[in-house]
Amino acid sequence: MGEWCDKWLEGYAGHRPTTVRAAKTHIRLIRDEFGSMRLSAVKPSHVKRWTARLTAENRAPSYVYAVYRRFAQIMGDAVHDDLIRKSPCSRKTAPAQGEQRPYVATTEQVWGLYEEFSEHLRPAVLLGSFVGLRVAEAAALRVQDVDFMRGVVTPVLQYPAEPLKTEESRTPVPIPRELAMLLASSVERFGGERVVTNEVGRGTTPWAIERAMRSARAKVDGLPGEFRFHNLRHYLASLLIGNGLDVKVVQRRLRHRNATTTLNTYGHLWPDADESAREAIAAVLASRADSLRTDTS
Repeated sequence: MGEWCDKWLEGYAGHRPTTVRAAKTHIRLIRDEFGSMRLSAVKPSHVKRWTARLTAENRAPSYVYAVYRRFAQIMGDAVHDDLIRKSPCSRKTAPAQGEQRPYVATTEQVWGLYEEFSEHLRPAVLLGSFVGLRVAEAAALRVQDVDFMRGVVTPVLQYPAEPLKTEESRTPVPIPRELAMLLASSVERFGGERVVTNEVGRGTTPWAIERAMRSARAKVDGLPGEFRFHNLRHYLASLLIGNGLDVKVVQRRLRHRNATTTLNTYGHLWPDADESAREAIAAVLASRADSLRTDTS
């Protein structure tokens, strides 16, 4: 089993360092448990006992699930290579995924990131935080995709120049005049066909933006080490929900395919529905009581 894990890990050569580190960490746990066993000797009961033990060690459910998924991938590839007949991993052996709520930055943290970014990349922070663009969309946004006078951003492409695949992703996003002016100012200063550029006005890449994010997040108090550009979309959702916008509006601004996706991701950010319902019913009963007292007085 240990030899197969090492061989499998070789396939990660050339991936991003963070991806490789995560794979190595997971495989170390897998080797500790199964390294001395033959591939064919690993049974579903072994897998269930292993994940139960990881959970008992107070590891986060989401982390245990991630390690399990790595193991399931390794065993699935062993089946594909005809090393074993059947994988010991299935829905019956899978641990609970745990509740994974996205980290939501504060407004102060967002502006802190903005200040730490190089000036030519700052529009990316604005596009992520206030338009909800994904990193590949921000890198590919052209000046012609922004109506600076009317205040509308219309995503069309994702990096390098691929059309967005869904109609929802191409939904025009209205922006306030203040944001349009900030974007226009950057375009005027750095020039080029793209809104987010490198130092000489040429288009940048998603990797350059994420690299800038890694550098900036380390300088902003309170941001977790795994904070990525995509987390800026979570900030936008929180901002909209906190200002009383309903789920359909948030769905359209984030360009989700349906409201279910929005609710599954951000439902916990809306005010407590149980408490709101309790207050609504209490108000009706209180009004009824007042009416009865008026009638008997």
